[in-house]
Amino acid sequence: MDHIRIIGAKEGNLKNITVDLPRNKWIVLTGVSGSGKTTLAMDVLYQECQRQYLEAIGYQGIRKPDIEAIRHVSPAIQIKQHVSNKNPRSTVGTVTDIYTDLRMLFEKLSTRDCPACGKKISSADCREETEKTTDDFKVFQYCPHCDQRMEKLTRTHFSYNTQEGACAACQGMGEVLTIDEKRVLHEELALEEGAVVFWEKRYRDYQLESFYAACDHYGISLKTNTPVKDFTPAQHVLLLQGAESEEVHRLFPDVPVPRTLVEGRYEGVLLNLWRRMADKKGTSKLREAYFESAVCPECHGERLNELSRSVTVKGTRLPELSGSSLTGLMDWVSNLEERLKQTEQLLAGVYVADLKTKLKRILKLGLDYLSLDRQTMTLSGGETQRLRLAAVLDSDLTGVIYILDEPTISLHPKDTAGLLTVLRSLRDKGNTVLVIEHDTVVMEEADYLVDIGPGAGKYGGGVIGTGTLQQLKGQATSVTGAYLNSKPEAREFFRKGSGDFIEVRQADKHNLQNLTVRFPIGCLICVTGVSGSGKSTLVFDVLAKGDTAPSEDPNRVSGTGSFDRIVVVEQGPLTRMKRSNVATYSDAYTEIRKIFSRQQTAIEKGMTANHFSFNVKGGRCDHCEGLGVVTNNLLFFEDQEVPCPVCSGRRFKDDVLSVTYRGHSITAVVALSVEEGAELFADSPKISGILNLLQDVGLGYLELGQTTTTLSGGEAQRLKLAVELLANQGKKNLYLIDEPTTGLHPLDVEKFLKLLDRMVDSGSTVVVVEHNQQIIGAADWIIDLGPGGGTAGGKVIAEGTPSDIRKNPNSVTGKFI
Repeated sequence: MDHIRIIGAKEGNLKNITVDLPRNKWIVLTGVSGSGKTTLAMDVLYQECQRQYLEAIGYQGIRKPDIEAIRHVSPAIQIKQHVSNKNPRSTVGTVTDIYTDLRMLFEKLSTRDCPACGKKISSADCREETEKTTDDFKVFQYCPHCDQRMEKLTRTHFSYNTQEGACAACQGMGEVLTIDEKRVLHEELALEEGAVVFWEKRYRDYQLESFYAACDHYGISLKTNTPVKDFTPAQHVLLLQGAESEEVHRLFPDVPVPRTLVEGRYEGVLLNLWRRMADKKGTSKLREAYFESAVCPECHGERLNELSRSVTVKGTRLPELSGSSLTGLMDWVSNLEERLKQTEQLLAGVYVADLKTKLKRILKLGLDYLSLDRQTMTLSGGETQRLRLAAVLDSDLTGVIYILDEPTISLHPKDTAGLLTVLRSLRDKGNTVLVIEHDTVVMEEADYLVDIGPGAGKYGGGVIGTGTLQQLKGQATSVTGAYLNSKPEAREFFRKGSGDFIEVRQADKHNLQNLTVRFPIGCLICVTGVSGSGKSTLVFDVLAKGDTAPSEDPNRVSGTGSFDRIVVVEQGPLTRMKRSNVATYSDAYTEIRKIFSRQQTAIEKGMTANHFSFNVKGGRCDHCEGLGVVTNNLLFFEDQEVPCPVCSGRRFKDDVLSVTYRGHSITAVVALSVEEGAELFADSPKISGILNLLQDVGLGYLELGQTTTTLSGGEAQRLKLAVELLANQGKKNLYLIDEPTTGLHPLDVEKFLKLLDRMVDSGSTVVVVEHNQQIIGAADWIIDLGPGGGTAGGKVIAEGTPSDIRKNPNSVTGKFI
């Protein structure tokens, strides 16, 4: 009973392995990318723990992984990397429930001005009564000074997601969208020449006809081919606002609105864009192309209505607490606890205690720089994962198996210590902690390691080493042990670059403190610093905009004009569509389908490339619509995907599967790894070109048919990078990349570095935001931000080559490379 015993695991690429994992210990699974670590941890151990638990409480039909047996398992909790919440209303405060506690505090203790006598009144001192309305109950309170009756402000009034609490102007979003007219209209051109950017082809002709008819209707006829800058003010207003607008009515009060399009019932450029935005529910492409967000002029970004945002607890307003760092909030809560009167303690003591507990756990994980109003969609995978971990720590469960996927993602080495404390405490409560990890610091701290490999995909799937880190180093079969025994020496030679620079001046976005810095062109540049020091803001919010800001503005960038393109490769999910897979996303599948349609059997059966598509009716299985799986809804538990009962997971109809290429059906091809696919299609230049590049970015082990929604943050990003490189071959670009080594074993990082070097040597400039010491040590130039996170960051504390940074006493990063 002192071991979890996995017997005969053959799931994925696992080679019939049997392994013992010590219970109530901290175990690290390591190995090169694609070796089978995640398969063993998530697809075998977690799946079987779930299955046995659910079947014990009466749920049947849960898929058993491809194993003989697992002995001595317990209920399991998995904490993955994936960032799932893309709702702009979801914030750090809402996902941690800290904002809920604060709303309760404000309900119990808030102070406001009496609307009648103007004196300060506290909720704690007011007499209350409850009144039943048509469909609800309302609470009223009376001013202790003048007995004025008023509605009590409850927790609902302090939520920006309710009608009672939200600012009416921005519906609680804190920002409003505006159309950037410069992006929509090129005034130096005539309408016929494309002055309105999104009027194209026949649609332009249709709009022109309608606009000219409107001009005639209002007696302001316009000559064709007139540049927009030469329009009269009335023509300009009509073009943008449309015939039904208030502005046009004010200009022509006596002219009725045209009744039909032929008469000139013209919609207007701006109204047309707003309607498109509403119809498409604000697609990101439309937003990026023509809209910009501005702080709400009514609430100034504070999200709440005037009354809700004006009340205070001990002199502090709720939006002030939302916007402060979690460290600042902790200080405020501790100070509040000391100042509470006995009656206030009875009313709100439980919420103060809960706030302190939750904040302590999050601060331990190195997230002190976050604020409650930070949107969760802007967090990295690692930050999201650590917030989830903090929530798990609320539990005093014992005997549980915790499975964590790379919890050190996005953590600077300095911040890793807090995470290690948390993992230790989970183990010490009597739990088994299983961590998929490549960080050697975590390996050193763990009780036991299992090295999976030796290679990726079909070359992996074996147990090649077990024991402590020291024991692993002594095992000849262990790839990780061998790497750690022969770490490559530090680089001595660094590129000087072209002599030109990109310069960022007076950057003050978010926590950047009027920062000016230069990036040498023709180099591999690393932007480093502790979590929250401002790295992503500098690179992705300022530098990524290029030479756009007028010279008198802050956050101005100069020097990007010599590049063909600025290519941003961040860690966001590629798509939410289950139909998107590695082969389709990289565009290799288009060519693969063409090859299958040219096979003799396909020609005889009259099949086209479409018959080999998952996304169109014809050749795909009609039951699962080409997905190969159907969803099994488990009500209160996570939905399970099971193979389609009609096609048995093969995705296509039998006659399509009868067509083969070199002995492989289309289903067999999508089950191949990228590496195997490159071998099969070696004489097809287009396909092998794509697949060889995927291998270069460290993705040779992925299956061609693997759904992109199942990729980790790092895998998704490297796939995105490969697609960008394919589209930009031969161009001189500026690449801005966010932590590309996420999920890479140190051996894979060495390979990935070769690709980055190749990109720079071919004329591009690469800027990488990174914590990985191998990448930092191999960069030509480092810009180190800090010294801390949040308000304690935002400054350049060191810059230079890795050699310079190591010697610089100010650099936090220099101590670790």
